[in-house]
Amino acid sequence: MHKVEDLKIWKKSIELVKEVYLLTAQLPIDEKFGLTSQLKRSAVSISSNIAEGAGRNTNNEFKHFLGIANGSAYELQTQLILAIELNLISKKHVKPVVDLCIEIQKMNYAFQKKL
Repeated sequence: MHKVEDLKIWKKSIELVKEVYLLTAQLPIDEKFGLTSQLKRSAVSISSNIAEGAGRNTNNEFKHFLGIANGSAYELQTQLILAIELNLISKKHVKPVVDLCIEIQKMNYAFQKKL
């Protein structure tokens, strides 16, 4: 087992959740149960799956949950792009969050290889 609080990727994913929550506060209220909800769930899924994997018994199990976390990261990235394409929020506000998401994706691949 890995101590999740010591994992750099988990810390970054928590940072991402906070950024997504701040960003979604800027979205129209009529998106509360639509894209806003999806964005939040995707972001939370990343950190949650990293944590769940860290608590598993083997590195293979951990890799499995890192894979799920990475899928959620790509889902989040797609939803952020949709928010821009639908003119719900400006690219200027979304770009730093997308960049953090991509950084986590890269960290995830590297961590999976290390395991």
